[in-house]
Amino acid sequence: MHPYLSLAIAIGSEVIATSALRAADGFSKLLPSVVVVIGYALAFVFLSLTLKSIPVGIAYAIWSGLGVVLISVVAYFVYGQVLDMPALIGMALIVAGVLVLNLFSKSAVH
Repeated sequence: MHPYLSLAIAIGSEVIATSALRAADGFSKLLPSVVVVIGYALAFVFLSLTLKSIPVGIAYAIWSGLGVVLISVVAYFVYGQVLDMPALIGMALIVAGVLVLNLFSKSAVH
């Protein structure tokens, strides 16, 4: 499996799991709680597969950076979270950082 595909699956699984945390209501609701546990388990499995090819610092930077942005997008649409301008600028800087890592760093796998 291509390392960036496994990283994308890890990120997607983590976003789904984190999004389900609110619905799990402190793990008092079964179905969202199961989604959380399975989502995080898949996220770590696929992140570990990613680390066979991508350095841990690069993989984690991409995973956490894109995770923050995607969670915020989900929270906006699903939970009505409103983001102010500093939050949007900060997330834009995170995305810019991930792009710089991937496009210009010799540490990233191309």
